Amino acid sequence: MAEVLSQSQIDALLNAARNGELDVDKPADKSSEQKYRKYDFYSPRKFTKDRLKMLNSIFESYARVINSRINALLHTTCEIEVDSVEEQRYYEFSNALTESDVLALAKIDLEHLQGDDPILVHLDTPVVLSMLDRLMGGEGDPDPILSSDYNLTDLELNMYDDLIRDMISILGGSWENYISLKFEYTRTEVNPTLVQLIGYDETVVIVGLNIKFPNCTGRMSLCLPGEMLTNVFSEISKSNSRHTTGEDKSEEIFDTLRESELEIVAELARTRILLSDLYHLNVGDVVDIKRPKDSPIFLNIGGRRWFDGRMGTSNKQVAVKIGETYYKA
Repeated sequence: MAEVLSQSQIDALLNAARNGELDVDKPADKSSEQKYRKYDFYSPRKFTKDRLKMLNSIFESYARVINSRINALLHTTCEIEVDSVEEQRYYEFSNALTESDVLALAKIDLEHLQGDDPILVHLDTPVVLSMLDRLMGGEGDPDPILSSDYNLTDLELNMYDDLIRDMISILGGSWENYISLKFEYTRTEVNPTLVQLIGYDETVVIVGLNIKFPNCTGRMSLCLPGEMLTNVFSEISKSNSRHTTGEDKSEEIFDTLRESELEIVAELARTRILLSDLYHLNVGDVVDIKRPKDSPIFLNIGGRRWFDGRMGTSNKQVAVKIGETYYKA
């Protein structure tokens, strides 16, 4: 409901306008207005910022692993870092591909979490050729006359398969802090524009890694299907909830421990005697322990002194009455 001004407020506004104190032609200051991000109802977000941060930390770990792996394999120095982790529609990834690109397809070992869509891995062609050149003993220098639509030969494709298979197989180690997964290389697509590997409107998460060699730079992109990630995140949540509920069973565990048996050793005193005296001891002999008869005895549990007490009887059985507690659990 609009605010209704009183007559005094109206008069004050009119007087301010006549005196020049109020500039009626000046537009209202919108800098103080709070800006909100427009929500796209056509493509709503499936993954929260926390989930994307989790993926970012996972692939930062993966980048460090393959960085050292490539350095050892190619005998060179390269830098690999995570450039972006974004939730997108698959067509945004597919539209950037060309006929000469090569895609590696992979899956995880847990088929009930994988879904129907494969994991896609793409490496820029110049980076692939530089790495293959180093594998064959070259320096990895880019070819200045190489065309942008260069197609890999059969020999280069075979070497590429071995290289990308190794890079995919070590991806599972980066997920160990959250879930046990194994990634398996399945096949290579040499012309991804002719096949529809994932529905164009399907949600995916695209992870971009920048690869920098001394004489060549490029990008490695991983396209993770949204269905697979949703299943994996659900499994991680279930695992975390199971660990949480396990803490609530502490009383039940303690009840089980109450039935355990422990050996209690009552120590009257400690003294030293010669081995020759010990050898000649007989029944009825007395050993001087140099302590008064009403001195407390000590109760040891697991080699630790827990209590002291007094000797006595209970129900015609030898017993110890607990006195002071020494060991605090």
